[in-house]
Amino acid sequence: MSKNSDSLFRVQRLTERQNMQLLIQLRWIAVIGQVVTISLVHYGFHITLPLLPMALVLVALVATNLAYIYWSQGLHRPVTSRSVFYALLADVLALTIQLYLSGGASNPFIYLYLLQGILSAVLLRPYYTWCVVAASFVGVIGLILFHLPLHVQFESQEGLPSLYVVGVLISFALTSILTIVFLTRIVDNLRRRDTRISDMRQRASEEEHIVRLGLLATGAAHELGTPMATMSVILGDWQHMRALMQDQDLREDLQEMQRQLLRCKSIVSGVLLSAGETRAEGAETTTFVSFVQGIVGHWQGHNSLAHFALHDRGVTDFAMLSDTALQQMICNLLDNALEASPDWVELSMDSDQQQVLLQVRDHGPGFDAAVLQQLGQCHVSTKQERPGRGLGLFLVMNVARALGGQVQARNLPPHEGGGALVEVRLPQSAMAI
Repeated sequence: MSKNSDSLFRVQRLTERQNMQLLIQLRWIAVIGQVVTISLVHYGFHITLPLLPMALVLVALVATNLAYIYWSQGLHRPVTSRSVFYALLADVLALTIQLYLSGGASNPFIYLYLLQGILSAVLLRPYYTWCVVAASFVGVIGLILFHLPLHVQFESQEGLPSLYVVGVLISFALTSILTIVFLTRIVDNLRRRDTRISDMRQRASEEEHIVRLGLLATGAAHELGTPMATMSVILGDWQHMRALMQDQDLREDLQEMQRQLLRCKSIVSGVLLSAGETRAEGAETTTFVSFVQGIVGHWQGHNSLAHFALHDRGVTDFAMLSDTALQQMICNLLDNALEASPDWVELSMDSDQQQVLLQVRDHGPGFDAAVLQQLGQCHVSTKQERPGRGLGLFLVMNVARALGGQVQARNLPPHEGGGALVEVRLPQSAMAI
């Protein structure tokens, strides 16, 4: 439970970091817009503005933005809702000072306060949102009471209304465009967050399913252990009976039964390993190439087919501990390929940028499109005639994911021989000693 909570916490922090980056972009747009507006009003409309104080506000905005960029680039520095709240308060303060220096509440750009309130309503919790709204309201009241008047000379009585209407239209257009653009991007961030949370919940559900499989496998092992032990004792007694051993055919049958019984025990142990019941006492030091070769040799000893090849395409060998879960994963890949193509299977291994690449190829009919779309989901399989199958790739996906790797599958075109190809990429650092 704590693992899922920690993952949700990281997703929330990532979303807040992305929202902070959007606010940083919005502030750059605000700085550029203010420079253009101040220049147009002062030099174009010949309305005198206090350029030095307004320039100092812009410098402070730029410095604050650079500080936020430096802070947000540190992956280990948390970007919280409080950080976003302080950024919005800084924008409200900067807007208030600029409006104070340019006419106060009579400035048509006072409507930009609405943008801060809308962004806070989308990004922050209600408490922070109401704080931003209260700060904006205090700023508006203060601008009504205290402000520097604009020194404007009008040629007619219609000059002020006409100029004010133009300013209102520009303010309305600017507020609408910024609101739509940034709300759209913020909603995209929230959708990506919801997608990540959905994927995490799916992964948690699959891990819970693995736990249930482990409990089921453990119970089955306890149930099957006693009858298999009894059968082993009986077969051992029969092999010491002189009357039975004198018959050569019967003796060979008993030996074959003993071998099959040992294989049943090995299969039960493999089921336990697949379900996560790994045993540390079985781990021993080896190398990756020797480990894969040992798995292939053991697998070939229990399966016979016309063509099987193991290709080493220049894999970088390294020391590792024999991993039973990894062993079972490779065996599952080979078993699935053998069921699809009983006469032709190939396994190749390669290295690529500190990663190990395993490829299993067959000449079978390939994967259905529906299976490729839901690759690795439990009980999704082309073997519909046998209910309950489809567990192999599900376990392969979970073992690879636990090691930080990934699994891909695709069908090969006819000119490449047809069949299916399953690729498993595993980081070398997750296996190396």
